[in-house]
Amino acid sequence: MLGRPEFPLLSKKGDITIGGAFSIHSQISKPSLSFTDNPEPLTCSEFRFAQTMIFAIEEINNSSSLLPNISLGYKIFDSCGSTLPSTRAIMGLINGQERILGKNCSGLSSVHAVIGASESSSTIGMLQISGIFQIPISHFATCACLSNRKQYPSFFRTIPSDYYQSRALAKLVKHFGWTWVGTVRSDNDYGNNGMTTFITAAHQEGICVEYSEAISRTDSGEQVARVVRVIRSGSARVLVAFLAQSEMNVLLEEALKQNLTGLQWVGSESWITAGHLANKRYSSMLMGSLGFTIRKTKITGLQEFLLQVNPSQDAQNKLLREFWEATFDCSFKSDLHGQSHCSGSERLQDIHNPFTDVSELRISNNVYKAVYAAAHAMHSMLKCGQTGEAVNQSCVWKDHLEPKQVVRHLQDVNFTLQSGERVYFDGNGDPAATYELVNWQRNRAGDSVFVAVGSYDASLPNGKQFTMNGINITWVPVSVCSEKCPPGTRKVLQKGKPVCCYDCIRCAEGEISNITSVTCTRCPPEFWSNNRRDACIKKEAVFLSFEEIMGALLTIASLFGTCMTALVAYIFFRNRKTPIVRANNSELSFLLLFSLTLCFLCSLTFIGRPSEWSCMLRHTAFGITFVLCISCVLGKTMVVLMAFRATLPGSNVMKWFGPAQQRLSVLGVTLIQIIICILWLIISPPFPSMNFKEFKDKIILECALGSAVGFWAVLGYIGLLAVLCFICAFLARKLPDNFNEAKFITFSMLIFCAVWITFIPAYVSSPGKFSVAVEIFAILASSFGLLICIFIPKCYIILLRPEKNTKKNMMGKGSIK
Repeated sequence: MLGRPEFPLLSKKGDITIGGAFSIHSQISKPSLSFTDNPEPLTCSEFRFAQTMIFAIEEINNSSSLLPNISLGYKIFDSCGSTLPSTRAIMGLINGQERILGKNCSGLSSVHAVIGASESSSTIGMLQISGIFQIPISHFATCACLSNRKQYPSFFRTIPSDYYQSRALAKLVKHFGWTWVGTVRSDNDYGNNGMTTFITAAHQEGICVEYSEAISRTDSGEQVARVVRVIRSGSARVLVAFLAQSEMNVLLEEALKQNLTGLQWVGSESWITAGHLANKRYSSMLMGSLGFTIRKTKITGLQEFLLQVNPSQDAQNKLLREFWEATFDCSFKSDLHGQSHCSGSERLQDIHNPFTDVSELRISNNVYKAVYAAAHAMHSMLKCGQTGEAVNQSCVWKDHLEPKQVVRHLQDVNFTLQSGERVYFDGNGDPAATYELVNWQRNRAGDSVFVAVGSYDASLPNGKQFTMNGINITWVPVSVCSEKCPPGTRKVLQKGKPVCCYDCIRCAEGEISNITSVTCTRCPPEFWSNNRRDACIKKEAVFLSFEEIMGALLTIASLFGTCMTALVAYIFFRNRKTPIVRANNSELSFLLLFSLTLCFLCSLTFIGRPSEWSCMLRHTAFGITFVLCISCVLGKTMVVLMAFRATLPGSNVMKWFGPAQQRLSVLGVTLIQIIICILWLIISPPFPSMNFKEFKDKIILECALGSAVGFWAVLGYIGLLAVLCFICAFLARKLPDNFNEAKFITFSMLIFCAVWITFIPAYVSSPGKFSVAVEIFAILASSFGLLICIFIPKCYIILLRPEKNTKKNMMGKGSIK
């Protein structure tokens, strides 16, 4: 065990010295102000990082193309994964003396660049102490805060910033449909900054965090136990663990005590490929874990170098002796206390040890890249091989290397390793952010292995950054606060809970939702929701059709009226020479019968699906035929009045109202209505329209009036003629003829006016096709009124009482016996 880490654990002199700060031991106990805290036994992974650094330096020293005639040395200190030992390490690296507790601490820095430290908090502490006197190139410090160039102008790293990893983890969680997760983090710069970025990105992806806990390796057992109890009591089945390895160790030990199972672990790069966690002690708990890590690679010759590590390399080196004792479970001490004696002749090739396992070279490769980045910067700064005379041109040596110059040349490095990997830094001193998604799976032997199942490349466009490679993933559970709402329902947030917790309620009428929507959307105007509220179906088109009962009855009534009018016309034609036909102006009678036939037939234009032509025809045809009809009635009434006046002595009125004048009056009156209809059709004609207001689930197909003024002008003109006709008939009702037609005209006009006065409110208040039916009924009722009142009494006399069909009886001068 090592007591005072202010001395370098491993060192070698050279023209240029590269420092190293690795967490070779773990400081688990609470730190005090004393320098005598005993760390836990060394960790093989960090010891391998230190050996990888030495390997890279030796490889460069043996190279004739990189730093020719310049030797690299190293000084490696143990930061113990804690701030206080890291402080002692950086002081040892800054100071030119071997000890930092001496009186003189003013010497120049003994190293020109530093590889490390392994943790973000330790690295930040080193940067705050060293300022610009050191140029750290970290292999494992991922805190996004270190990308701040104003605060840390000389910091570089070969591992991507947690800014990208945290966002990648959010996209990973979103990819598997996990909207309800718990989080736990290291209570330090690494964990706090990384988790802050993750939570922000998760909220943008629609992911809710049930709880967010923090732990530190120095927390009391009760505090760690409380965090595990929170995790156990949570309903989230996915746990995002943004933890350093030391905090992960503490958490897993307590999780084992409380038998924490059934969770999908999503890990950060710090622990997701940690070999010591994949042992059988934790594998049952962590099996199926997912997380992003940097890509693994192969470093040629590293394994052979690691297998050569032996205490005989430096008999006085306590670190090598400690490593040997821990690896082979033996002791170099004389008092063994049951342990076997270490001879130093043991072989690393004979055992399976994480130190020599190079199958997962990820962080070790970062150390390797960091050393080469420093060497390339020095190579450029010393103008090695730039004169063009020889490849192995000697470098222009400088006794003192300015830190600012080192930073400038380090910023510009751009080279490719033997493995083909390109190394460069962006403006913040960060490398390209590319990750590999690994999943913990079991191989046939039952051992835990890390299987690459996807990748993330932050340089690609959004939407293409995260990809899966199609490999099956071990155990991916469902983790949601509320199950996804089925089609036909929408989300309603639960009061006081995150947006991922909701109830599902049925969509309202006319709204739908499907598997891709989270809210109900209203159907287009021509559509309506089905019973399941998951699809829009076309609304039923409602119009007065010939097939339905009401349409069929009105059609029958219209045809019946037409046939009845034709029958009356036939009777009148057969008896056209009889007094009763001739006495009532047979020409106007036949014209009236013709117009009534048109009135009955025009009602048919109101039945059926509205079209552009039917809409224009129905109102204009109705308006013109009714005016023709009433103008004939008005003409007949005027004939009666004029005929009575003609019987008075000295009256010659009939010469002004003869047959020619009657025809012209009918034509003139009808022509006015024709002009009104033409203006209506030109200015704003009726047109087919769809009415969505009356019924929610139906479309009323109707004819819009176009110009309401035109419609009411047509009706108003008909009403004016009807009133005028009624007045004239009323005045002639008591004339002395036995068969006074004016009485019947008066009665027919009463019916006509009553029908159309009643029609107006009924038409306005009736919805949809019923308004059309009301209008057809008004047309038929008024037409039947005219036909029955004016012509049926005459047909009665012609057919049943022919004895009254005489001139004397018409004039009231004879009696029937």
